[in-house]
Amino acid sequence: MHLRSPLPEDGVAVNRLVERCSPLDPNSLYCNLLQCSHFSRTSIAAILNGELVGFISGYCLPEKANTLFIWQVAVDESARGIGLAGKMIASLLERESCKAVDFIETTITEENQASWCLFEGVARRLNAKLKRSILFDKTAHLNNEHASEVLVKIGPLSCSQLTHK
Repeated sequence: MHLRSPLPEDGVAVNRLVERCSPLDPNSLYCNLLQCSHFSRTSIAAILNGELVGFISGYCLPEKANTLFIWQVAVDESARGIGLAGKMIASLLERESCKAVDFIETTITEENQASWCLFEGVARRLNAKLKRSILFDKTAHLNNEHASEVLVKIGPLSCSQLTHK
């Protein structure tokens, strides 16, 4: 397994991977191209035998540069069960581009048990607090067309936590 920053040439493969990874919301190909170019320093691609089998899109929040927001985590069915998503997050946190990260944020719907297990595990491994609050409410923000998105905030992270992942 090779973990690396995504390249614009990965955009189509990322788009197809996300489409295969229900319950993730699919993005436009253009959005995935931006993730693989503009956000490549805070996103990660997992390559196995020349194929993209994992992808995490993320970015540091403009108003909180010490917070890495993880937008989507996609792992192909062929690469599940080996802890790949956790390894990708750990690898992201080790990058120079994430040196100032003290917090991880993401959003998860209540029913997405795979994501809850992943991020609860990340918080445990980092010995960091995990806090929940509603970010986008089903009724107030999503016109009852999508489940509420729960904001998950993990941190603060310390240097010693990151070096002992």
